[in-house]
Amino acid sequence: MDYGRLFRLDGRRVAVVGGASGIGREAVRALVAHGAQVVVADRDEAGARETARLAGPGARPYPLDVLDEEAVTRAAADWGPLDGLTVTVGANVRKRIADYTVAEFERVVALNLRAHFSLIRACAGAMAERGRGSVVSLASMRAFQVEPGQGVYAASKAGLVQLLRTAAAEWGPQGVRFNAVAPGVVRTPLTDQIAADAEWYDAYAQASALRRWARADEIAGAVVYLLSDASTFVTGSVLTVDGGWTAVDGRYDPAV
Repeated sequence: MDYGRLFRLDGRRVAVVGGASGIGREAVRALVAHGAQVVVADRDEAGARETARLAGPGARPYPLDVLDEEAVTRAAADWGPLDGLTVTVGANVRKRIADYTVAEFERVVALNLRAHFSLIRACAGAMAERGRGSVVSLASMRAFQVEPGQGVYAASKAGLVQLLRTAAAEWGPQGVRFNAVAPGVVRTPLTDQIAADAEWYDAYAQASALRRWARADEIAGAVVYLLSDASTFVTGSVLTVDGGWTAVDGRYDPAV
């Protein structure tokens, strides 16, 4: 084992779906820095181009609407056999269950679960034929810990974790690995609603052991790890990157 190259991805072909901004953008930059050739797939073409520019020559943009099944199938064919697939697309509508509309429910589930299902189904077969590959999806700590107004989001993320675990069981014998990264609160466009409310923002910052929000770049290392040879015996797992939120109570620090 050459431990000096444990995290290197030289010659690996990776697609990052949802790479136009936020965690996806930082994942692309980190993967290219470790030698990967990365497809930056996103419906936001301008954002994907900007990500590719920031990442450098190892990245190229690819327009993709993940809710278009035919487009996903075409994309998988265009990309050819991948060594890695990272899916960061997602959505959240923060409302209590009684206030949710069916249309809002369907959109959140479509982006947080069905899109991942479609991409896995489109790409995993070619990985299995080659006997190797790694798929990483962005779940959330909300898959395990909930609060009012997060019901549909939490349910979709919990479903994603179980989908990945099942995929790990089904494609494991062919050498394909499936894992989830579960971030805590990360400052991205998805959390603009919270950031606009100073009390809400600070309450979330104080809830973790580190007493702050994460930056998007602090999640990228987990993606690199799960796509690299450093994690060749890791599959069906959830890597929680939440600053200790799910490890501590976060509400009261008793004087003991």
